[in-house]
Amino acid sequence: MFGDRKVTFSGVQPSGNLTIGNYLGAIRNFKEYSEQYKTFYCVVDEHAVTVRQTPADLRRRTYETLALYMACGLDPEKNTLYVQSMVHEHAELAWILNCFTMFGELSRMTQFKDKSARHADNINAGLFTYPVLMAADILLYQTDVVPVGVDQVQHVELCRDIANRFNQIHPDTFTVPEAVMPKSGKKIMSLADPEKKMSKSDENQNAVVYILDDRDTIIRKFKRAVTDSGSEIRQDPQKAGVSNLITIYSCFTGKTAEEIEREFSGRGYGDFKLAVGEATADALAPVQAEYRRLLADKAMLEAQMKKGAEEASYYARRTLSKVQKKLGFVQIR
Repeated sequence: MFGDRKVTFSGVQPSGNLTIGNYLGAIRNFKEYSEQYKTFYCVVDEHAVTVRQTPADLRRRTYETLALYMACGLDPEKNTLYVQSMVHEHAELAWILNCFTMFGELSRMTQFKDKSARHADNINAGLFTYPVLMAADILLYQTDVVPVGVDQVQHVELCRDIANRFNQIHPDTFTVPEAVMPKSGKKIMSLADPEKKMSKSDENQNAVVYILDDRDTIIRKFKRAVTDSGSEIRQDPQKAGVSNLITIYSCFTGKTAEEIEREFSGRGYGDFKLAVGEATADALAPVQAEYRRLLADKAMLEAQMKKGAEEASYYARRTLSKVQKKLGFVQIR
């Protein structure tokens, strides 16, 4: 569809304040693709409703997530930025792909098991099948590359399986995408429990650093970060807390783990935690300022939603029409 340019797609749920894990593992890296790829970046609000949402909050967070995309450097002139529910082809293709996805495949999805445990009172069908909607998101745009964190690789593998299965029956329909992960910041861990991933839904607010936390809050959270009983600052599987802080400091400063170990040789955890907090706050300050400026202009954000949805829908319709024709659906134009 785009000549020699490959296509990349990614989406972020408007389901709460995004963390530095979302930023380092995904959003910050998105803008690098816009020079080389045709890029589609989506606010995936349809995914968000697998968990009960307060309507007013979901609408507000949809605006906020779009503003955050742009504040993190995604130029609307170089990237297609849009809201998932405004492009109906996502849901239509998802239903078709449900019919090419095996029950056993979905039952093995790790995130379904995790979310079912957290939302035991609402284990709905959407929670079970949302990886198929994710596959539809990706396949609609004939996507070549999907930038993901470690926890989403399994879903891209399922997407590949679905695409290959469909292509075997109806050849040359979908591009089979590949997952790519950032070289650093693939998985940022909780500050309170460095054995588990940092999550925006964590009830312990000291465990999570949000992109929009103010400077004092960021520094305070890092000062309280769990380390270990030793004092040496080095990256080591036996020192999960310190290793996580080294990863974060490396991502925000560009320094290697070896350089960081030398920088803090002979210094205590207190100095190191303060440095990580300050580096994080310094890096996020311009993002936060631009976010506040963009969020104040609701008319501009709505115009971008409309423009992005129209552009996304143009390409999505082409793929969906091809799929419908191959399946034998009647098409009268």
